[in-house]
Amino acid sequence: MWWQGLVAGTAGVAAMTLAEKAEQRLTGRPDSYVPARTLERLTGLPEQSGRRSLAVNLAMHAGQGAAVGVLRSVMAHAGLRGPWSSARFAVVRLTVDQILENATGVGAPPSTWPRRELVVDLLHKAVYAFATGAVADALAARSGPGPGQRHAALRPGRQADAGPLPRVSRRGNGTRP
Repeated sequence: MWWQGLVAGTAGVAAMTLAEKAEQRLTGRPDSYVPARTLERLTGLPEQSGRRSLAVNLAMHAGQGAAVGVLRSVMAHAGLRGPWSSARFAVVRLTVDQILENATGVGAPPSTWPRRELVVDLLHKAVYAFATGAVADALAARSGPGPGQRHAALRPGRQADAGPLPRVSRRGNGTRP
């Protein structure tokens, strides 16, 4: 499951990067080196002045996206699939960014950003989340429905009187271990 998350997260990073480059061509917005500065602070690398190292920037951008993709894979394997789950995951992706950037002193809370900058970031993270979700969901679907989906199939909706699914033993026969 973890490798599927890395694959899904990497696909999401690729989609987000393509969207960012297209947006930058249209708007003239320069590259952001916040990922490089964040990774420098997290690892104790010397901070570079002027234009940040492209390699450090790409390492943080791709590495963080791939790593967070593992969580989306866990969601998909649990049965949390589809656009609603990808929308929820977009919030997770934004939260991870903000924790790292604000904890290192590289970023500021989004509520303090100019509105246009905030909208651009939200759109790019949504592209990442939905692309990552599509790949994670497709890979997880190869294993069949997740536990949450199997539970919902018994009685659709959230029912107070619907107990949990039986535990599955290591032999997979549906009995308690």
